[in-house]
Amino acid sequence: MQIRHSTHPAQLPGFDTDGLRQHYLVDDLFVPGKIRTVYTHEDRIVLGGATPSPGRPLKLDSAPPLRSAHFCERRELAVLAIRGSGTVTVDGTEHKLGTRDCLYVGQGAVDVEFHAADEDTRFYLFSTPSHASFPTAVARFDEVDVLKMGAQETANVREIRKFVHADGIRSSQLVLGVTSLAPGSVWNTMPPHTHDRRTECYLYFDLPEDHRVIHLCGEPQNTRNIVVRNEEAVISPSWSVHSGAGTHSYTFVWAMGGENQAYDDMDQVAVTELR
Repeated sequence: MQIRHSTHPAQLPGFDTDGLRQHYLVDDLFVPGKIRTVYTHEDRIVLGGATPSPGRPLKLDSAPPLRSAHFCERRELAVLAIRGSGTVTVDGTEHKLGTRDCLYVGQGAVDVEFHAADEDTRFYLFSTPSHASFPTAVARFDEVDVLKMGAQETANVREIRKFVHADGIRSSQLVLGVTSLAPGSVWNTMPPHTHDRRTECYLYFDLPEDHRVIHLCGEPQNTRNIVVRNEEAVISPSWSVHSGAGTHSYTFVWAMGGENQAYDDMDQVAVTELR
């Protein structure tokens, strides 16, 4: 498990390209036959990738930074199948996931294993500390409500699906969903916003290998950018905007942990305020 320490907005101007990437970009999550995890001190979030092969399941173990006997002893976990399909076994109960289906695992689960049905199966993991136990549950991509937003004129036609939230799968503090951009649309979360009470992370996927997303970060009046490849994630502290434009349409997982779960609890930033 890698560790990322928290940063202060005053540090941002001093980071060069490599510094930005070392602090906020999470790459190499999906390594065949392995589970890779990153622990960030921003709201104690853990991001991970599980890439099992058919017939070779992977077990999610605890790690020294967690100081726990098992991963979910004091944590809750969301799992999203970003490629292929498979099964996640939680304390002996099998939960089958198709592409873009989501599984929530509540605090107190002991044994979590990932099984692949396809050679390219990939599970994205997002975990936050938990102070209450909620039932393990599945949300299907094709069954959750769809919020349509954006316009062709602003190149941001998109569909938003919420999986773990106050009116969906219940959790202690974890919130997660998926946004899919229409062909020809490239902008996400524009106009941008910040979340003063929680950290948000984006995992970009369904982006062709020869394309990139230019992700904006930093305070609204002091922005920087990170060039992101397919299946890479960005950590956004509470003071940072999180927005971007791609050279191609794409999909991303947005996931948050912090003081509350209100979807609309955000501090809007007008485009004219950006610098």
